[in-house]
Amino acid sequence: MTTRTCPCGRPEPYDACCGRFHAGAAAPSAEALMRSRYCAFVRGDVGYLLRTWHPRTRPERLELDPRMRWTGLEVLDSTGGSAFHSAGTVTFRASYRGGSLHERSRFERVAGAWVYVDGEFLDNA
Repeated sequence: MTTRTCPCGRPEPYDACCGRFHAGAAAPSAEALMRSRYCAFVRGDVGYLLRTWHPRTRPERLELDPRMRWTGLEVLDSTGGSAFHSAGTVTFRASYRGGSLHERSRFERVAGAWVYVDGEFLDNA
């Protein structure tokens, strides 16, 4: 990842990629939302993470570890989650200094906007 590309792994600059969602544009798919949420973790944007969390499962507060250094995102699979769906899943591996997180995240539409519902941690093997 260079300083020119978005932390989510897409080749676009941050402002043209996840930055537009962080600024208020709606993510068009579950995968786009998942990528933008990863980018929010990288940038420490707790407000965005809470805003894009399903009201049914959203915590009251979220505290991020400022020492955590996310180093890359790999989308492994996705089902549903397009403009024609009301739910979807995205399976990904997010790397951080010292390890990785392998998760299948569930997303739903609420009032037309994609939101994160919850995730299942998968074996890193």
